[in-house]
Amino acid sequence: MDILARLANLPGALPGACAQGLIWGIMAIGVYLTYRILDVADLTVDGSFGTGGAVCVMCLLSGMNVWLALLVAVLAGLATGLVTGLLHTFMGIPAILAGILTQLALYSINLKIMGKANQSINVDKYGLLISLRWVKEFALHNPIIMIILVTVVVIGVLYWFFGTELGCAIRATGSNPAMSRAQGINTNFNIVLGLAVSNALVALSGALLSQYQGFADVQMGRGAIVIGLAAVVIGEAVFSKIFRNFALKLLSVGIGSVIYYIVMQICIWFKIDTDLLKMLSAIVVAIFLAVPYWKAKYFTRVAVKKGGSSNA
Repeated sequence: MDILARLANLPGALPGACAQGLIWGIMAIGVYLTYRILDVADLTVDGSFGTGGAVCVMCLLSGMNVWLALLVAVLAGLATGLVTGLLHTFMGIPAILAGILTQLALYSINLKIMGKANQSINVDKYGLLISLRWVKEFALHNPIIMIILVTVVVIGVLYWFFGTELGCAIRATGSNPAMSRAQGINTNFNIVLGLAVSNALVALSGALLSQYQGFADVQMGRGAIVIGLAAVVIGEAVFSKIFRNFALKLLSVGIGSVIYYIVMQICIWFKIDTDLLKMLSAIVVAIFLAVPYWKAKYFTRVAVKKGGSSNA
């Protein structure tokens, strides 16, 4: 009877899981830009995610319009990526270490922005774009519908941008930096710009999540890079054979994030210890990253041409 009761409650929890998956999917798209397009390991996201949430909440508490608050949060995220990019290109610090340094500094910055470790915001007093309260309502302000619209706009803008000359130069920088430099492309500038765009998306996701859950917390970005990588590898593993277009690849990352959160919700439904969820996330990412390697090493047959007297 206990299993039947939990099974009956599972569909009621899925809308919340889908909404969170879509919100984190925007962050995962930002991770995809650095991980797959730029080929840079950027750990800034754990800090810039919280920065987006902190800036958005404080702007809303000061009476700012919700769209303007989102814009300020995006600009703040862009600035964090800019700092990481300059640490890497101008100061010669390895990308992974530059991201760690920025992430470390952002912890203190986020505390100063909010004035304390946690800032709440009431949907009844402030005009929020999305809220957990509306997740089961069939209306435009339903978080699922609203985030789908935002995701479509984000993917559309990125698809257009990476089709421009500058966007193609960024993709070339990640694909082959040496050849890009030989063609006269300023690879350092493209790396900085790519990191800035990536963290702007991460901050947008953090700003939306802070509205959805009704608060911003200094720890809200912890483990964001793992969730982002999980969404990327799940999306690629499931849809790589189907989605070839760049826009569809970005969409697959967003869907991968939704799949990830549905799986996490099912784990909670099975009463798996919530303290183990981060470890499960790490295991999922490790397995999905290892599958292509295992497939290439153990399951791919190398064609061997047989020689004969006619070839002697």
